[in-house]
Amino acid sequence: MNSHKWTRGALCALAMTFGTAACANAEEWTSLFDGKTLSGWTVGGGGDKTKWEVKDGAIVGSGGASMLYSPKKYKNFKYRAEVKINDKGNSGLYFRSPTNGGSFSDGYEAQIDSTHTDPIRTGSLYGFVHVYKRLVEPDQWFTYEIEVVEKEWRGRKAPHISIRVNGEELYMFMDFANTFKEGHFAFQQHDPGSRIEIRKIEVVELP
Repeated sequence: MNSHKWTRGALCALAMTFGTAACANAEEWTSLFDGKTLSGWTVGGGGDKTKWEVKDGAIVGSGGASMLYSPKKYKNFKYRAEVKINDKGNSGLYFRSPTNGGSFSDGYEAQIDSTHTDPIRTGSLYGFVHVYKRLVEPDQWFTYEIEVVEKEWRGRKAPHISIRVNGEELYMFMDFANTFKEGHFAFQQHDPGSRIEIRKIEVVELP
């Protein structure tokens, strides 16, 4: 009997034939947060009016407007995080964010908002696809999952962006404008009335 040793890259390439979810299963999830420190993460904007810290195993953002950026940039990936937003709070899970200067307009934003005055709720891809139904309650942990794969559809190439909340896929959006090509993951601290908490941040890079 012949034995074959498959490399992780080979398994992923084979799985891509059958879809990116299978590819993700062939890979290992990499944690971007050690549960204790903000090692590798950087703050953009806000100055001394904003605060990012680790409490009880979670990253907590409060105070003035700012952004917290991941150590490196990503293009195609599966990404997930457990998130909690306070009542009347507002935040965002950003991806392909090209700068770390603290701008709310840089990168795709998966909205985090249950009861803020902004009616665009959690599950929205801000500025592209809007969800107005409350999918999660404030002060409750939920899982956000984002998958981005650049591929062709009817002869046109575009990033295919899939959004899931608590395991349910809400939609898949194709951005033919290719608005943001690659960049950091980031979390938004929106305003002094908002408090965002994040834990278990993980990624699988895809070809």
